[in-house]
Amino acid sequence: MTRNEENAAVTAGGNGTTVVVTGASGRTGSRVARAAGEAGFTVRAASRARGFDWGDASTWERTLRGADAAYLMYPTDIGDPAAAEGIGALAREAVKLGVRRLVLLSARGEDQALPAEEALKGSGADWTVVRASWFAQNFSEGPLVEGIAHGELVFPAGEVREPFVDVRDIADVVTAVLADGDRYTGRTLRLTGPRLLTWREAVAEIAAETGRAITYTPVPAPAYGEALTGFGVPAGEAALLVEVFETLLDGRNAHLTEDVREVLGRAPRDFSAFVREAAAAGAWGN
Repeated sequence: MTRNEENAAVTAGGNGTTVVVTGASGRTGSRVARAAGEAGFTVRAASRARGFDWGDASTWERTLRGADAAYLMYPTDIGDPAAAEGIGALAREAVKLGVRRLVLLSARGEDQALPAEEALKGSGADWTVVRASWFAQNFSEGPLVEGIAHGELVFPAGEVREPFVDVRDIADVVTAVLADGDRYTGRTLRLTGPRLLTWREAVAEIAAETGRAITYTPVPAPAYGEALTGFGVPAGEAALLVEVFETLLDGRNAHLTEDVREVLGRAPRDFSAFVREAAAAGAWGN
């Protein structure tokens, strides 16, 4: 299936449908908003700048009322203990207002995410959970950028292999699910890239493309947490990340799935393509 054929297929299901996109200024939400808009959906961006706040339930009704579907992305981490309560409450409010089709971004292999997923499932919504692998864009837009730009990535991933997924593939899958909700209602999709890489190999690809010397230094998760608090990350948030990394980065995700291909009819984007495009865009400096 070509890209134009994908868009045409999704557009057929998008016309006349209003979708709320939470986290619309973030890594996934911005791509979901763009992909959904291109597919013919009316996109209602939900962010603090637009009056929506996950922590303030009084802002939810005016964001959700009159919409048909919503993409839910919790703003800290899906494994945050507060996520289950927040997602469950917002999902119930959405259902009450007639917004039944809800798609939740979750994390593949993250045990701490399961309560939030269960909260969605118990809301009465027509739900779909999208469990994503580690984002390729975390290297270019997220917390790893500074280290790479300075020539050393320090991270607690050891030599674990990960099927890094391009965020654009997540957005395309979410848009396809919104367009054909009946097919994917009640399903958990597990999204991966097309091959396994260690963090060391991923950094080596970035170094080769940019022509710069960049090293990877693995550290224990607690040491990484101490570094985070030293950089000003709140102690509670750092502790959560340590807990997540100690379990999530134990090799449990070192295998591929076919869910991107099943939904989109094509292979997922490769990490090397992401690196070429990000380098060309100046993600790691000139």
